[in-house]
Amino acid sequence: MNSLLELLKKSTEFLAKKGIDNARLQSELIFAGTLRCRRLDLYLQFERPLTQKQVDTLRERILRRARREPVQYIVGDTDFRTLTLKCDSRALIPRPETEELVGFVLEKLNAKHPAGTPARILDLGTGTGAIALSVAAERPESEVVAVDKSADALTLAGENASSLGISAVSFLQSNWFENVAGTFDAIVSNPPYLTQEEWESAQPEVRDHEPLSALVADNAGLADLEKILRGAGERLSPGGFIALETGIAQHSALEKLARECGFSKTESRTDLSERPRFFFAE
Repeated sequence: MNSLLELLKKSTEFLAKKGIDNARLQSELIFAGTLRCRRLDLYLQFERPLTQKQVDTLRERILRRARREPVQYIVGDTDFRTLTLKCDSRALIPRPETEELVGFVLEKLNAKHPAGTPARILDLGTGTGAIALSVAAERPESEVVAVDKSADALTLAGENASSLGISAVSFLQSNWFENVAGTFDAIVSNPPYLTQEEWESAQPEVRDHEPLSALVADNAGLADLEKILRGAGERLSPGGFIALETGIAQHSALEKLARECGFSKTESRTDLSERPRFFFAE
């Protein structure tokens, strides 16, 4: 019978031969996700015998990874801030940069609306629900509205809300602001912002598996960002702000557009790799 260590070594060697970067880490993530344990726990049970069903499942998942399917889609979930979110091809995989965006949004919300006071937040293009559910989990007194054009993405986000027991988020199918009513203290979005050329040069994990509509926008990646900025003014409460995740070469154009739309204050912030990734306007 195969031990955990034996199969992990074979899987790592196989992925490495297939050109998968960080093959050991990728194998460990698949093993931990399949066996429902932490990566650290794998090292505590290397001699653990695996059942034939477990071996078959692991082999099938390693083959999927060799075909460049993302680990998050293979194991079916991903960690995002304090949450574990169901993740599949109905929506974009939440990125660490978006975790940073949520942190900045909470920082600004807490400065304007101290913890314990209500605030109304709109998440445009919610996907898995990562932004909306994180804000609701970390500021439970807030009212959060999560919007997506994709019915499939909204279903996935609703499944995450249900499994996490978060009821303070309402879900709405809408093409950006089209069906949105009322005003908000904060509008947050991680919209499509890649150019067609950037998408074509992306890794197969992105190009061949994640939804194109959640990644690419016209007008050098600015089309959806522009729609959101132009529509945000009438949807923000006095003193409200908009927070956007963006491409790294778009902030000068966004700053000019924000001024044209009547925003009095703009701010750019960098991500952990020191690239200009987040744009704010008040």
